[in-house]
Amino acid sequence: MNKENKMGVMPVKKLILTMSLPMMISMLVQALYNVVDSIFVSRIAGDSIKAGEYALTAVSLAFPMQNLMIALGSGTGVGINALLSRSLGEKKFEKSNSAANMGIHITFINYLIFLVIGLLFSASFIQRQTDSAVIASYGATYLRIISCCSLGLFFQMTFERLLQSTGKTFYSMISQATGAIINIIFDPLLIFGIGPFPMLGIAGAAIATILGQFLAASIGLFCNLKYNKEILISFKQIIKPDFDTIKEIMFVGFPSILMMSIGSAMTFMINLILGIFSYTAIAVFGAYFKLQSFFFMPVFGLNNGLIPVLAYNYGARYKDRIKQALRFAVFLAVSIMVSGTIVFQLIPATLIGFFTSSADSSADLTAIGIPALRIISLSFPVAGLCIALGSVFQAFSKGFYSLAVSVGRQLLVLVPVAWLLAQTGILNLVWFAFPIAEVASLTISVILFRILYKNTIATL
Repeated sequence: MNKENKMGVMPVKKLILTMSLPMMISMLVQALYNVVDSIFVSRIAGDSIKAGEYALTAVSLAFPMQNLMIALGSGTGVGINALLSRSLGEKKFEKSNSAANMGIHITFINYLIFLVIGLLFSASFIQRQTDSAVIASYGATYLRIISCCSLGLFFQMTFERLLQSTGKTFYSMISQATGAIINIIFDPLLIFGIGPFPMLGIAGAAIATILGQFLAASIGLFCNLKYNKEILISFKQIIKPDFDTIKEIMFVGFPSILMMSIGSAMTFMINLILGIFSYTAIAVFGAYFKLQSFFFMPVFGLNNGLIPVLAYNYGARYKDRIKQALRFAVFLAVSIMVSGTIVFQLIPATLIGFFTSSADSSADLTAIGIPALRIISLSFPVAGLCIALGSVFQAFSKGFYSLAVSVGRQLLVLVPVAWLLAQTGILNLVWFAFPIAEVASLTISVILFRILYKNTIATL
């Protein structure tokens, strides 16, 4: 336990790639699941010729609440990750063990919150966004299953964070990728009733999702118990709350939870704005979120690999390694997002075509989707730079900086600008709110990074 962790000695570029590539690969698989899941949902048959489009719209309307679950679990994971990695860098091993066990304690509480929400508020949440009985029925069914059975989701994220915090990102990749693959396999089986499986429609999509999450959580637990020797998971410690450790985890994690929750609020409000134009516009927005994940997810994987590296070297006071890691991560993030912009500019019709199931829905989705993808993707390179800078805020326990950036981007700029542009009655103008918001986000990020660099990194 007294040996230097690889995060303090391995060459920085190799370390970033070693830490991040497994998570980037697993998140690419996760992105593939997101797209495939929506493709299958868009092909659900029903009484209406637009049943598939209605189902896709319903999943899009459920997404803000689904994203809120991810925000709570992932934000808690950020707090666990930062405290655990920093404690290892400082050689405070009892503290790192406490961070791991209290992280699991908090995770179970997170699940109980969404169990209650799923049971009581699923239908009203969807109905608030649509007056279509068909879409409301689809959405409530999907959201209730996802929320009430979210135990697998929460524990999957926590166990993966524990592996990432100690540099065991390969096992984190195995956990996440296996869960996503199981999801992809069971999607068509349960949605369409292939072979011995019942035809469950949109409920089948939800069940396939939770099956993958529970399997991923099980694999994550196994890998932590067998391979993650730098922490000790103890049931006795898990059930006995250590309020000091919980406070430290949530001090870092809560701003991240708020930051990602703001994303849910933004999506909810953008859905309402787009609903002024048509349900098809909402479906396009949902399809965009699935497609952009092919580029955002790898950058988030890079971000997840970078945070423990920065936190560890901050704890060990290795200033040069921090600077090298950040420069390399910024280069990788921006490069990935530039490639995303190129793809969205060149083949938008092909991309949006994945979500069409009939000639009628194809014409509507394509007409709205092509300009939407091209306009929004202009913001990708700027977003990549902002994500990389945000990892510094999280690693150095400056989560409120990330929160300020998120509030500025999504609530103070994106939603108001989208609403103002919607008053013109021209849907294509609404999509320009996204590039405008990213420029604002970059401005805030650079200002806060300069403050952090001067007061924290430069003084090491």
